[in-house]
Amino acid sequence: MTREADAATGGDRIAVAFAAVLRGHGVDVPVGSVLAFARALGEVGASERTAVYWAGRATLLRRPEDAVAYDAAFGTFWLQRDVIHTLRSVPEPVTVAVDDGTDDVAPAPDDDAPADPQRRILHVRYSAVETLRHKDFATYTHAEFDEARRLMAGLRLGGARRKSRRLHAAKGNRRTSHPDLRRTVHDSLRLHGEPIRRRYREPSDRPRRLVLLCDVSGSMDAYSRALLRFLHAAIVGRGRVEAFAIGTRTTRVTRELSSHDPDAALAAAARAVDDWSGGTRLGAGLRAFNDRYGVRGMARGAVVVVLSDGWDRGEPDELATQMGRLARVAHRIVWVNPLKSTPGYAPLARGMAAALPYVDEFVEGHSLASLERLAEVVNRP
Repeated sequence: MTREADAATGGDRIAVAFAAVLRGHGVDVPVGSVLAFARALGEVGASERTAVYWAGRATLLRRPEDAVAYDAAFGTFWLQRDVIHTLRSVPEPVTVAVDDGTDDVAPAPDDDAPADPQRRILHVRYSAVETLRHKDFATYTHAEFDEARRLMAGLRLGGARRKSRRLHAAKGNRRTSHPDLRRTVHDSLRLHGEPIRRRYREPSDRPRRLVLLCDVSGSMDAYSRALLRFLHAAIVGRGRVEAFAIGTRTTRVTRELSSHDPDAALAAAARAVDDWSGGTRLGAGLRAFNDRYGVRGMARGAVVVVLSDGWDRGEPDELATQMGRLARVAHRIVWVNPLKSTPGYAPLARGMAAALPYVDEFVEGHSLASLERLAEVVNRP
């Protein structure tokens, strides 16, 4: 093996090890970012800490709010601050008895064992499901995504209802302008043909169509996977749901997400969307939706839900124009922004600022709990 190959292998190992420490600090690090960091280490080397620091910042971080966690991980791995702190302190033995609310409760220490006066016992009780409900999707592990899929299946999107042209039997003896001759005659047969009790019909109601427009651009990469699972649960759980993916183009994914197998549905949707994790042109994407589907009838009287962080590479004027067209035909527009939960967040992005005047509800979308609140908003009359 040549010296260059040795250096490359060492850089790969260092990149993988540092990515593991970074994930331990709650930062989502995709495999592609680790490979990019390894290539960067091959260029700058691993001896100059300043160069290594900025190489990692440029390749491993995708969200500005992860910078604090990155600094802590860098200090742990490269400067060994935590190791020095550990050597200076004497660890205190602690026994943790965990009760997670299930039947499999961690056993208590053996009563026959000799007591250790220096050992503390901490009794901890927590709910794993409740913790998962409020956890940010961007910090989920693969196992947590699998559990979230099961919980999303329980979301009920009944949807707002509207009056239908179809008539059904009026409740009780309520009189309307639609006499029900058939039922009146049928009831009169019990009274020798005397129509003593008249029956009526009244308009029925039906759920409004639900249209889901999900941003799958690179800036939404940390949330797209979870939000598409939400789209899948909505399509499988009720009728009259349409789903679209918006990036640099608009792709209808209703048929792909209609499979009852969640993994197969997401895989089919990923194959159908050519611009996954690319740029964002919300204005152009909404124009394509309005021209081909929305204004022609799909969005008329519907509840339209846009799931996006509002970052747009297009012109804000175009986005505002298309949002105005959509608002004129839709019953209600709900905008779901995962970044809204960030402390100090303000809708200052050009796309978000242009769209807000036409939005009826502006809600969060970063966790299971926020999606539960979104279901309540969608079901509102």
